[in-house]
Amino acid sequence: MSVPTPPVVYSFSDTSKLSDSLAEYILKAQRESIDKRGRFTVAISGGSLPKTLTALISKSGVKWDKWHVFYVDERVVPLDHEDSNHKLAQEALYSKVPIPPGNIHTIDETLLDDLEELSDAYEKELIREFAQKDSARFPVFDLILLGIGPDGHTASLFPGHELLLEHDRWVAPIEDSPKPPPRRVTFTYPVINHATRVAFVATGEGKAQILPNILDTPELGLPAARVRPVAHGQLVWFVDDAASAEVKLQKSEFKL
Repeated sequence: MSVPTPPVVYSFSDTSKLSDSLAEYILKAQRESIDKRGRFTVAISGGSLPKTLTALISKSGVKWDKWHVFYVDERVVPLDHEDSNHKLAQEALYSKVPIPPGNIHTIDETLLDDLEELSDAYEKELIREFAQKDSARFPVFDLILLGIGPDGHTASLFPGHELLLEHDRWVAPIEDSPKPPPRRVTFTYPVINHATRVAFVATGEGKAQILPNILDTPELGLPAARVRPVAHGQLVWFVDDAASAEVKLQKSEFKL
């Protein structure tokens, strides 16, 4: 059994430098994807991540009309609710850039009362975007952007939860999230791990204790450590020095 290649870890002295470098990384991924397929498919998570993407607003060369944005996970609440990942992204990014509204793929608000149907509908949204263009068993995103929780969870994949073992569904419902709100939908590992690029973003002293358990001892099996892109997928971490203070894994200098 082959040993997974360790992720590339970029650590920055402050979040401003991190955000700017992340924007450059995303721009490079965008250029390569549009050159190959004429589009750029991105999936983002919530939390503080949307604010980290605001450095893109001032960058030239962003082809917003070629972006198709999905959510790695979403809270099952109205899209204008304070807990909605879409609302966070709308306020931090979409409202400030010319991305076509039709290119932002949200959950169906009319299905909030039926978690299974909502999950199935979002999976069908992925099928419409990917199945007719790609022949892979799972969708192949150009880039998936993830955060982590202090318990090592990522997306809505939590330690010890049965969804860690889901291998067939693209999108799965969760009604017992240990972090409120309890009802969510989330991408599964097969979708995350089939991406061409996966980038984690983690900042602040609050992440300093959990990061070594993910990066230095992945054998512990925390949810974030189970993200291992298959084939030639690329896994990178953008962290600040406060978050990576206890990490022993060698850090790399950011270069494109």
